[in-house]
Amino acid sequence: MTTYTLRSASPAKTRADAVIIGVASTPKGLIAAAGGEDVSEAWGRKFRPLLQSLGFSGKAGEVAKIPTADVINSPLLVVVGLGAAKDVDAVAVRRAAGVVARSLTNAASVSLALPADSPELVAAVAEGFLLGSYAFTDYKRDSKPSSTAPSEIVVLSPIARQGGATQAFEHAQLVAEAVNATRQWVNLPASDLNPPVFADAVVDAHAKLTKGKGAPKLDIKVWDEQQLADEGCGGILAVGGGSDAPPRLVKLTWSPAGATKHVALVGKGVTYDSGGYTIKPANSMISMKEDMAGAASVIQSIFLIAKLGLPVKVTAWAPMAENMISGSAMRPGDVLTIRGGTTVEMTNTDAEGRLILADALVMAAEEKPDAIVDIATLTGAMVVALGERVAGVLGTDDVVAGLKSAASTTGEALWHMPIPEEMHSRVRSSKVADIAQHDWVRWGGGLFAAAFLREFTDGLPWGHLDIAGPGFNPGGPHGFTPSGGTGFGVATLVEFVAAHADPAVADA
Repeated sequence: MTTYTLRSASPAKTRADAVIIGVASTPKGLIAAAGGEDVSEAWGRKFRPLLQSLGFSGKAGEVAKIPTADVINSPLLVVVGLGAAKDVDAVAVRRAAGVVARSLTNAASVSLALPADSPELVAAVAEGFLLGSYAFTDYKRDSKPSSTAPSEIVVLSPIARQGGATQAFEHAQLVAEAVNATRQWVNLPASDLNPPVFADAVVDAHAKLTKGKGAPKLDIKVWDEQQLADEGCGGILAVGGGSDAPPRLVKLTWSPAGATKHVALVGKGVTYDSGGYTIKPANSMISMKEDMAGAASVIQSIFLIAKLGLPVKVTAWAPMAENMISGSAMRPGDVLTIRGGTTVEMTNTDAEGRLILADALVMAAEEKPDAIVDIATLTGAMVVALGERVAGVLGTDDVVAGLKSAASTTGEALWHMPIPEEMHSRVRSSKVADIAQHDWVRWGGGLFAAAFLREFTDGLPWGHLDIAGPGFNPGGPHGFTPSGGTGFGVATLVEFVAAHADPAVADA
């Protein structure tokens, strides 16, 4: 069990197995970043030459380990690059803390003396280290025992005794816990997390969260395949129809007393995507357990919102299905009826996410929330446009602006993409149904998908996050982001909801 403490102390005098400081570059050379000045002073004029002798340049993410030989009280100094001093901000600090978390081995106690002289930076240090410490080892027989993880983590800050810093420190731990729980679900193989199992896992997590005196009150409802048919959810049923594991829909509701605003969150939960009869290439199927990342993120977001007690009503909708091939699977050319009666000509069984989202969006819109946000690993087109680390955000101007503002605080990368007018006619191009699910035009696939989803929002304020790139990292770790599931979107969704809090209710 690891303990986390916020403390005001000199890193040079602190007794820990390892002390971490940041180093930044300036036109005049390397300097210890805020928080590490005492360590630099302990070495005096030898500090810069020491770093230079190690070939340390201070670039972001660079790490060097230095035995201290009693120059400071801790036996090991770890320096991490922050890049140019003029660019050091919360994002840079969060990434540096994540990098250094993966660099530590066999240190029972760790003191972090990275820049932490504001509540925002305190949160960045704590959150970055906790996120960087995550690793998915459930299926590795020879994985390192948990006893090698540090048992004590101390964040050193000159404002440690201030209420704002303490609150930020505690908030960061809760955010990291939610993000790591999202990652854990995303990383589970599809054989161990199909729709019924996923729904049961949410029920179990909900029971733990709401158990005991003082626990948050969070309502939950789960629809099985028969209940989905009764509700007219033709999209979810069609996508899940080819699998032996039937589809589910999970709804969670956080409704605090006095809340004046209501935000609906909708997340795509395709637990595995073979592409159906529009089958994926073999190498594209390997990571398709990731296709439920949107559902995982909205579920963990509302859990965190409840823990924080945010004075905003929130509903989270998680449609779950497995897109497989069988005699009962949907076929190109089928016409589906989405909840509410809209008919959809289905031409590409590998564009299934928008179909399960359509049913859930209609159900969310029926409650007339003040804003709807959906999040999904939706289109390869968005990855082509923005790469693997940036999500596309589309929708009505007010919700898009709110999501961008939230992301600027959390450090998650979003880029506003348009829904051009011609997308409306493309979506309406079907000759046999109300709208077309897909049109095989090579260009603007991510924009078409967003225009399709817009059809089911009833004209309400709405935002769409396409996280097909940053929702899963197929490569090596970077910053506070591990390989595999990233938990992208959780922090931004919670920050977006927090911005809807009525100050009068929050202060009550």
